[in-house]
Amino acid sequence: MSKKKKRQARRTTTKEAPPSTSAAKARRRSEPEFNPDYSYVIKDLKRIGALAGTFIVFLFVLAFFLN
Repeated sequence: MSKKKKRQARRTTTKEAPPSTSAAKARRRSEPEFNPDYSYVIKDLKRIGALAGTFIVFLFVLAFFLN
């Protein structure tokens, strides 16, 4: 196998001034917020839980009558 080589990050000699806080805030505000709606997932999980509970109860009742 060949050896992996690690890359070193280049460092610049010139220092840039950090962006002003108002410019950073303006840039942050212009980006759209990621706010998805997962309400349908919660409904599906509740339905899956109800079905699973129903089937488990049905299996216990069936096992009681068969034994």
